[in-house]
Amino acid sequence: MTAKNKITVKKNAQPKEKPATDQLAFGTEFTDHMFVMDYTEGTGWHDARIVPYEPFMLDPAAIVLHYGQTVFEGLKAYVTDDKEVVLFRPDENMKRLNRSNERLCMPNFDEELVLDALKELVSLDKEWIPDREGTSLYIRPFIFATQPYLGVAPSKTYRLMIILSPVGAYYKEGMNPVKIAVESEFVRAAVGGTGSAKTAGNYAGAMKAQEVAEAAGYSQVLWLDAKEHKYIEEVGAMNVFFKINGEVITPSLNGSILEGITRKSVIELLQSWGFPVTERKVSIQEIFDANAAGTLEEAFGTGTAAVISPMGELSWGGEKCEINGNQIGELSLKLYETITGIQTGRVEDPFNWVVKVD
Repeated sequence: MTAKNKITVKKNAQPKEKPATDQLAFGTEFTDHMFVMDYTEGTGWHDARIVPYEPFMLDPAAIVLHYGQTVFEGLKAYVTDDKEVVLFRPDENMKRLNRSNERLCMPNFDEELVLDALKELVSLDKEWIPDREGTSLYIRPFIFATQPYLGVAPSKTYRLMIILSPVGAYYKEGMNPVKIAVESEFVRAAVGGTGSAKTAGNYAGAMKAQEVAEAAGYSQVLWLDAKEHKYIEEVGAMNVFFKINGEVITPSLNGSILEGITRKSVIELLQSWGFPVTERKVSIQEIFDANAAGTLEEAFGTGTAAVISPMGELSWGGEKCEINGNQIGELSLKLYETITGIQTGRVEDPFNWVVKVD
């Protein structure tokens, strides 16, 4: 029996009306179906199924509600110009989800089975995939503890789910550089903590700093390390890159930084183009010094939602640093166009990153 044959399917008898593609926001509309699979200690993962999208019952004492034992992923499905439905490096998302599981004391799952389920779910709801420029179908796999228990211990039962959401273009008014506030008070994650896992608490803990930054007129927060408050880690929920004097530099993965799939793709692309890329500790002082010396050429964040998000201004300790005249850098734009081109089939994929959905 193949992994795919282990998945049962119950189709939605009352399909929902699909939203207009020119009115899509992010994460507000959901398709007709979802994937569900349960875990019981001693039995393992069982009852893999695709069912109509609907609310479900959860015990008020479920461990996830009290101790935050949950992890998630985010990826997208695209429609190419040839009308094929494709995914971008979904195997990397499956691997990272299992790595997050390990950090949160949660059981690993069969990556082949869940990826097959994801493909089947996307295929079933493929009519929901918008084909307007910049749009896609956002895919959210997540796992959470379901055992009703108020003791502090790993759950004995879990649920893995996948839901789908048609989303609009990330840049509604074009790909413009954003203003970033360097965060010196709050901390996103610490080495030895859960920063390298994609877990809900990391995002909840970051909201206060984001709220303060937005109130001051900034789009995102640039996070510094928890110990010395001097080394750069991430920007918002994205990995971050700097181009200094022709060299591309990104903070090395140190246990508190999430290993982004777009980050990995950017590094591999740059190396294939012959660009010098260095993964190392980067201090905020080095960035401001490089800007003062005229060698800071570009800065950008990378992530699933935006792909490439150029930074136009940094604010730190009362000082401001304008990057590349607050214009999109040549390399940032090339990376964005190449990756989105590969995702939509408009650019050749020499890395075999794109996976077709049957």
